Amino acid sequence: MQLGIEPLALNALYKFGLWTGHYKRAESREIETGSLLSVHLFSLPPRDLLLQTLGEDGQAALIKEADEIAEGGKFRIFGGEPVPLQLTFNEPLKHWTEYEFHPRLLTTFYSQVSDIKFIWEPARFGWAFTLGRAYHITQDNKYAEAFWKYFETFNESNPPYLGPHWMNGQEVAIRMMSLVWAAQVFETASASSPALSESKGRERRGQLIQSIYVHANRIPPTLIYARSQNNNHLVTEAAALYTAGLLFNESKWRALGWRWLNRAFQNQISGYGEYIQHSTNYHRVMLQAALWIHSIKKDEWPRATTQALTRAAHWLFSMIDPASGRTPNLGANDGALILPLSSAPVNDFRPTVQAAARAFLRTGLPAGVWDELSLWLDLPASERTSDSDAYLTDHVRGKNSWAYLRASRFKSRLSHMDQLHFDLWWRGLNIAQDAGTYLYNAEPPWDNPLVSTRVHNTVTVDGRDQMTRGGKFLTLDWVNAYSKSEIPTDENIVGQIKAYHSGYHGVRHERTVAVYRDERWVIEDGLKVTGLDFEKLRTFRLHWLLLDGEWKIENGEWGVGIRVKSSFGWITLRVSLEPSDLQPVTSLVRAGELVYGQRDAKSFEGWVSPTYGQKVPALSLAVEVNSSESIKFTSEFVFPTADDKP
Repeated sequence: MQLGIEPLALNALYKFGLWTGHYKRAESREIETGSLLSVHLFSLPPRDLLLQTLGEDGQAALIKEADEIAEGGKFRIFGGEPVPLQLTFNEPLKHWTEYEFHPRLLTTFYSQVSDIKFIWEPARFGWAFTLGRAYHITQDNKYAEAFWKYFETFNESNPPYLGPHWMNGQEVAIRMMSLVWAAQVFETASASSPALSESKGRERRGQLIQSIYVHANRIPPTLIYARSQNNNHLVTEAAALYTAGLLFNESKWRALGWRWLNRAFQNQISGYGEYIQHSTNYHRVMLQAALWIHSIKKDEWPRATTQALTRAAHWLFSMIDPASGRTPNLGANDGALILPLSSAPVNDFRPTVQAAARAFLRTGLPAGVWDELSLWLDLPASERTSDSDAYLTDHVRGKNSWAYLRASRFKSRLSHMDQLHFDLWWRGLNIAQDAGTYLYNAEPPWDNPLVSTRVHNTVTVDGRDQMTRGGKFLTLDWVNAYSKSEIPTDENIVGQIKAYHSGYHGVRHERTVAVYRDERWVIEDGLKVTGLDFEKLRTFRLHWLLLDGEWKIENGEWGVGIRVKSSFGWITLRVSLEPSDLQPVTSLVRAGELVYGQRDAKSFEGWVSPTYGQKVPALSLAVEVNSSESIKFTSEFVFPTADDKP
């Protein structure tokens, strides 16, 4: 009952609709096609301004990626290496409800991949944005022709409502918005117009019009499922409905999309601005959907929605690293990027932050290549700008470093069990990092294992998670954490914050973070025994997931330590214990392999997943101690001076 009665009831109604065949009866596959796309929902940016923003390097990167699609038949899945653009199946296709009701039927599609997200991703048509951007700056018809070729392949191979690509309302919604964007961007291309061939041009436009309409028509019957999830599903599906409502002058779609968009934004964004899924990547998905609607809307946002989006824009602005544009890899990261309108790397959040700041904060970042998304959304530059390291935030900041201490309160299901996780950044390097996600649906051990407390930068007790894992995506027995900034008594401390939680019954975890003028970071973890079982022997485990590099273990009378070589020199981490007579066990795992000490190493330890389906080595340092009393770990990060540089 922790999830609430309403979501459970809505999900039950969705399942009932599957069982009764209601969704099949609610579908309509044919429409009368006409000039249904005569309404231009957005304006295209001036080419000269776009070229200026991209610069020579940005233009070259865009053309290279577009040529990979147009000439090589490959796209960069989740922003990674190019892979074949696969939109067809060899298996006979069943109605989408069959796969929802009988998931085992999907196994026939897993001959190449083990995770359905690798099947769904190319069909989101994110690559169409790359082709469209390249066409717009070059007017080269080959990019338009490539879009039409792949659209026709998809349209012929995935008839309406048949196959895995029609299972999920969110997948349909994201694809629909991509098609709407492409329809306008490629409108004047000779490959799209009757100038090439009157019958071919009309046939192509007609197919696209009908496909967009059918996509929109797929969403309303199962919006009840998106409502039961109360997350990004509801946001993207409502955004697609509102878009289709404007495009086809369908008042019911427009009203339905507008209603649930506003309901979602007002209920899913916390008073602090954090998104309900407690994930930086899903936060970006939500903001990009809001920015899309903001750029095309014919209605005025209600005041409560504007306030919520303002808070959300502020939250993400405060989270970006000033040197790299990245954010802590907080919570679930499925690699989603629904508006890939920038040459910036997929993990650079500045394009979205810039657009959201211009739209909702009346400020922005200084100009850069990340301005491209704002140009496409027709968001003019703000008079006031602010570097992210000077932006108003309650995170702790040093001269060249900053840190995020995770302490949140939940009102819906969370992504990771990561209370009091500590993320440390220095000169654009993520020193102490979050492991991310990697995969949702693979075979064990990669069946979404990185949600656990064990892999985060915090303390565990007796090997337990802070909360109860109720399934692959479900977490129960939520534990809230509380934090506050403190006024330091030491004049050498320039910032200090304290947080605590009581997720381990009988033990209270208090963490204090301080940064000094010489840019040393000191993290104190107090584990206070509060229960009645005072004599119980407990195992306290402090974990740090560090950037990969040449390493050296250095122990002394003060405790245990490690030095890691970065591009700016050797970084030192020292860990001491109180009482000082405790005998800790130190271990280090890299890429799933034990490389120092003793530990029951898990194959998913010592990895970081920068985006979905990708993982790179990291250093997983664990310090364990057994005690029946309260203890304290003290960790000290020391960055190199000029003399220490390589």
